[in-house]
Amino acid sequence: MPENPLMALNELFPEIETFDVGRLPVSYPHELYYEQSGNPDGKPIVFLHGGPGSGTSSQYRRFFDPEFYRIVLFDQRGAGKSTPHADTHENTTPYLVSDMEKLRERLGVNAWMVFGGSWGSTLALSYAASHADKVKGLILRGVFLCREKEIAWYYEEGGAHMVFPEEWERYRAQIPGAQPGGMVEAYHKLLTSENKDVSLDAALAWSRWEAATSKLEDDGSLTSAFADPHFALAFASIENHYFRNKIFLPSDDYLLGEVAKLQGIPARIVQGRYDMVCPIATAWEVKNALHLPDEEFRVVTAGHSALEPAIRSELVQATQDFKKYF
Repeated sequence: MPENPLMALNELFPEIETFDVGRLPVSYPHELYYEQSGNPDGKPIVFLHGGPGSGTSSQYRRFFDPEFYRIVLFDQRGAGKSTPHADTHENTTPYLVSDMEKLRERLGVNAWMVFGGSWGSTLALSYAASHADKVKGLILRGVFLCREKEIAWYYEEGGAHMVFPEEWERYRAQIPGAQPGGMVEAYHKLLTSENKDVSLDAALAWSRWEAATSKLEDDGSLTSAFADPHFALAFASIENHYFRNKIFLPSDDYLLGEVAKLQGIPARIVQGRYDMVCPIATAWEVKNALHLPDEEFRVVTAGHSALEPAIRSELVQATQDFKKYF
């Protein structure tokens, strides 16, 4: 658990191409993009992207040793290359869990390692809670349970806004005056506006807030990437849809209760000490619920982004260490 800034950092593996790309029809009209890379005969590991709504990138293949792993990436409903773009119809956590099972069966995988950060950690835990026998291990980063206090910390006044007041002003500027239901509800009205200019402006502001607050040292790369209108519309619309509906789970602490049942699954948590998007307190609760030993709780000097050097290094180390569980 202790941070050691003197340790050499692991680099990502070299860029690789896919050996298989496909589309998986799920409930109409949704169709998921998926891809496989690495070793076709390797040990299967599935990458779960964040958001929800962010989609995957070829960069994410590089967390995994391509000679050992059969690397599976897919875009969740409405995200990335999945269609329809930004669609929130039948887009819920139980549907996403079901989609993972359909994909696993399509690919002929008996059980796989599950790797997810931010919302990807939420989905990873939700999937493991329902299908523990299909999970070889969990590698989690920036752990998020989407409880009311976590949403309030990040999207309402009194939390992250006190650390990033200048970015909060940009985010808050979309909302005139006090709004019943808070910022998430107010943004929902804008994001679902029939005026496409209004909904796009809201999507860009929502996305910028997350981009600008995700790294300990902001280099502008996320802000630039999140400013793409196509990306921002899916990212903001789907995130907001999930968060205002409490990610479609029975109760606020439901997932934490389910996590306590997963103590037999190997797991590692990688967490930025200064993560403003998904603060470390949630990761600590999950660590305790899983009864993880301290060496499986890796805290680094970083923010939220998976590609910050210290987080990236620990994630690569985790994928190397967890080879032993196959």
